[in-house]
Amino acid sequence: MSLRRIGRLFTPHRTALATVTAIIVVSSIVAMATPFLLRAVIDRALPQGDVSLLAWLVLGMVAVAAATAALGVVQTWISTRVGQRVMHRLRIDVFSHLQQQSLGFFTRTRTGEVQSRITNDIGGMQTVVTSTATAIAANLTTVVATAVAMLALSWQLSLVSLVVLPPAIWLTRRVARMRREITAQRQRELADLNVTVEEGLSISGVQLAKTLGTGPALIDRFTASSTRLVDLELRSELAGRWRMASMSIIFAAVPAVIYLAAGLPGTAGTLSIGTLVAFTALQSGLFRPLMGLLNVGVSLAASLALFARIFEYLDLPIDVADPNEPVRLDVARVRGHLRLADVTFTHPGSDTAALAGITLDVPAGTSLALVGETGSGKSTLAGLISRLYDPTAGRVTIDGVDVRDLRLADLAAIVGVVSQETYLLHSTVRENLRYARPDASDAEIEDAARAAQIHDLIAGLPDGYDTMVGSRGHRFSGGEKQRLAIARTLLRDPRILVLDEATSALDTETERAVQRAFDVLAEGRTTITIAHRLSTVRDADQIAVLDHGRVVEAGDHHSLLDRNGRYAALAS
Repeated sequence: MSLRRIGRLFTPHRTALATVTAIIVVSSIVAMATPFLLRAVIDRALPQGDVSLLAWLVLGMVAVAAATAALGVVQTWISTRVGQRVMHRLRIDVFSHLQQQSLGFFTRTRTGEVQSRITNDIGGMQTVVTSTATAIAANLTTVVATAVAMLALSWQLSLVSLVVLPPAIWLTRRVARMRREITAQRQRELADLNVTVEEGLSISGVQLAKTLGTGPALIDRFTASSTRLVDLELRSELAGRWRMASMSIIFAAVPAVIYLAAGLPGTAGTLSIGTLVAFTALQSGLFRPLMGLLNVGVSLAASLALFARIFEYLDLPIDVADPNEPVRLDVARVRGHLRLADVTFTHPGSDTAALAGITLDVPAGTSLALVGETGSGKSTLAGLISRLYDPTAGRVTIDGVDVRDLRLADLAAIVGVVSQETYLLHSTVRENLRYARPDASDAEIEDAARAAQIHDLIAGLPDGYDTMVGSRGHRFSGGEKQRLAIARTLLRDPRILVLDEATSALDTETERAVQRAFDVLAEGRTTITIAHRLSTVRDADQIAVLDHGRVVEAGDHHSLLDRNGRYAALAS
């Protein structure tokens, strides 16, 4: 992975980074005045008893400290702001890109894994993103300024100080390699931990664990994963600690060597006490920025594992994307003429077509029922109409326009889907319904609920439409959730309704009531109904019988019964 790609994340913030760099340079240069002021205090002001000079020198030292502190605050504010904006952009880019992935991606990817990439991986990059650029600039500037000041004081002692660089660089390279490997392992383990939490602590997961008695096994799985994380964290921390310990010993030994060199017969008396003290102060101060610079290298190397995981998601191809030149349709004037022309679809990685050679014509305002045994391809066909997938071959058109040529937002406004698996947000009833149409008024929400035969039940709740539905809607029964989903779809007033087992969770009486509502609402709309119970589709304008992804019979209820074929067998 190229570091250039990481650098491009900061390109929009060039001006802010240039400002930070300028502040760092100024701050480092100002800070270098301190050792020279210290030398003047020791060599001139104190021996000469010059109180006035001493006061000015001390005042200068305080002013330098105050100036560098103020510049440091401004630098931190700007750099943190830039870093947080980069993190914000990354989070949005990953979330938006994943939103564009087809259902196939989510069926083969663990939910906890996706959450871990967005939260743990991007969160783990925070320190690097928010401080790397400024840390490099600050530490590099300080190291250079300190080295120049040391040379100005004594080039001979500066050569002695260089002895620390080779072991520091060698140790840093070793630690960087170790940290990168450990970081990759740690993030994978965090993803596994997230998956365990998602599977074990969701409503459905808890119900499954309690009914199957697998709670202890889940706890053991979580404990094992957490134990491995502890070990990885310890290894990551210790990988840097022994290096720091080694470098501390080396840096502590250097001043001793300098004092020894200054006292040797060949060099004794060539350096003033003030110069020696100022130099050792500079040399000691070199430890922090030099180690900081080396630490940035270690952190950056370790973070490459995080960037690799994030970029892996950002590089995922988009299977179902908005067209480059979309056909503009006035959604309000769409008639809803649906046609499938020789449509074939094969799931990625499969050798068998889920649908093969499907041709159906559904005039605007008419109804089509899809029937067949489980696995015959009914829901897959419905997914092609709403463009959850794109056909491998053939075309799906609405009013003669291929759905792949429409903006996804326009298609979602035209095609409304009520599936057999109802998903409700952990919010109020009102917000769950308004999710379909944010600008809907309370009156429109209630009208949609009445049409779905759910208004009276909602009105009878203690908080009415402000009642919290609970996680995934578990406060409501299956039939109640299904009717809420129907109301949510009807609120959008789509021209084409796709009802994928929309009444499967309803009892017979409620099903009749909802079906009557659908009969009224279907007037003027194109309706695609998928059902196992043939009683719900017998009045459809046309019925298509699917078997292993192919249409084996088509016609209305009576004509299909007269043929005494597959449909008649299903009806018996």
